[in-house]
Amino acid sequence: MDAIIAHVIGEVALVLVVSSLLAAVATRLGQARVIGQILAGIVLGPTVLGQFPGHLTSHLFPAATLPSMNVLANVAVVIFMFVVGYELEFRSLSGIRRIPLMVAGGAFLVPMALTAGALIAFRPGFESVAGTHHLSEPFVLFMCVALSITALPVLASIVRERGIAGTRVGSTATAAAGIMDVPAWLVLAVALTGTTGKPGRPIAVTVALLIGFAVTMLVIVRPVLRWWLRRKQSLLSTQAPVALGLALGSAWVTAALGLHPVFGGFLAGLTMPSLDRTPDAEVVRPLEEIGNLLLPLFFVVTGLSLTIGSLSGEAFAMLAVVCVIASAGKAIPAYAASRAGGLDPRDSAAVAALVNTRGLTELIALSAGLTAGVIDRELFSVLVLMALITTLLTAPVLSWLRLPARPAPDAEQFPAPDLTWKGQPG
Repeated sequence: MDAIIAHVIGEVALVLVVSSLLAAVATRLGQARVIGQILAGIVLGPTVLGQFPGHLTSHLFPAATLPSMNVLANVAVVIFMFVVGYELEFRSLSGIRRIPLMVAGGAFLVPMALTAGALIAFRPGFESVAGTHHLSEPFVLFMCVALSITALPVLASIVRERGIAGTRVGSTATAAAGIMDVPAWLVLAVALTGTTGKPGRPIAVTVALLIGFAVTMLVIVRPVLRWWLRRKQSLLSTQAPVALGLALGSAWVTAALGLHPVFGGFLAGLTMPSLDRTPDAEVVRPLEEIGNLLLPLFFVVTGLSLTIGSLSGEAFAMLAVVCVIASAGKAIPAYAASRAGGLDPRDSAAVAALVNTRGLTELIALSAGLTAGVIDRELFSVLVLMALITTLLTAPVLSWLRLPARPAPDAEQFPAPDLTWKGQPG
């Protein structure tokens, strides 16, 4: 046992160093840090390091240590999803509320419809790559969501790094991504419900239990927490431990009910009240720091499941199909909606490029699908490559459009949207 603990500690140190170095390189190249962290997982996995003589990956990450790494990785994504949920509350956007709604509707529904059509048109290819003899309803729903997701945290990071936070482009893209997050995770939850449920429990019972838990959290736990936190000299006046306990406890419940723990983290974020209707820095800052520190472990665990080197020609053909659907399916309707809402061609193209960002959010969804058995490792690898490619394209497109890499003089003309949705009307 002591040897395993020592090995895990060494693995964590290696992962943090490599991911930090590659994240810094990605930043220097004008990419988001998450690109470097994803590449770190690929480099340390069987795709790169595993190809060297002696299969270094299996020596650095032996099977005995993987359960511990998986636990740490899942804690990281639960905390990450809590922060996403906590910061997701839609408010007025100073006269541009209509445009994000139009962009979100088109950039979410169109790729879902195109994916459903592609699954029918290319059914033999998808069945072959997915390793299945039929396209089940959970698989179809999962694929529709997987090709429609936008990574709000990565998008927000790019917007900040480019200095366009508060501009018409930044506000529209960020708000649209936030609007898409809720239906995306709801549909994904439906797709995965029952796939990893308790043996002998009907799916209808699992769904009822999950709905009951969600209602309890939002209708009972949330008001009670708000009342308690507002009490003077409350024992729970320090919010960060409460938030962390709520996130992990909620994740435990959803996992026990047969759903991936990330959904519990997201629900806990929606449940956690903010006393002044804005995200509390006392909650966000420490949880973001913990999550950011541990998230590289998730990328490595993901990288250990990738089998890029063994992908077949048919898999690469499917990669081309899903990249076209994922990119064109989001970019074209987002551009059209932005133009219809009054944005000029350059700003509309920038919004289209930004909502095509996937990154970490996509990887979390794909990991949940792999864990639930909805997709196999080959299709998982194809979809991870799609997420990497579509995210990589964002920075070059924005540079080509000559959007500022630093704060623009007119950056204060449009206030940055406040994205904290807590189940309350706008």
